[in-house]
Amino acid sequence: MPQVVLVQPQIPPNTGNVARTCAATQTPLHLVGPLGFEISDRQLKRAGLDYWPYVDLHYHESLAAFYSQQQFGRRIGFSTSGKCSHIKFEYRQDDWLLFGCETQGLPPEVLQSCDAVLYIPMSQAHVRSLNLSVSVAVGLFEAQRQLKLLEIAEFNQPSAD
Repeated sequence: MPQVVLVQPQIPPNTGNVARTCAATQTPLHLVGPLGFEISDRQLKRAGLDYWPYVDLHYHESLAAFYSQQQFGRRIGFSTSGKCSHIKFEYRQDDWLLFGCETQGLPPEVLQSCDAVLYIPMSQAHVRSLNLSVSVAVGLFEAQRQLKLLEIAEFNQPSAD
């Protein structure tokens, strides 16, 4: 299963929303510091609602700590400077989906360490980027769709009765 990595996120509600998406999809979430907030931040907790017990959360104090603990798989960066559309990319079960902070994206050294750098196509050229939590959801759901992980999850939906 792909894993989501937020590198130095700055805005607590964005990270909380990503955590909720990861809880809903049973996707491990890795936060790489330094963070722009405390893990105990009220806005972070509020955005994640009461789903925090369902988040497989991992905290890494630095990029070096993350790299030393990352096990196997490809590093797939998401950036407005990506060379391949996230839709055309072929995902694998062991991919690590990396997203940068809201103000600067992924640092150049992280982009250079990636096996691929993807972009999310947008039809309006005047829009520079999407919100971090939206980008994570778009990228993660495409990876899960390709890997047919979403079809399995459909069986867990409540009945209409």
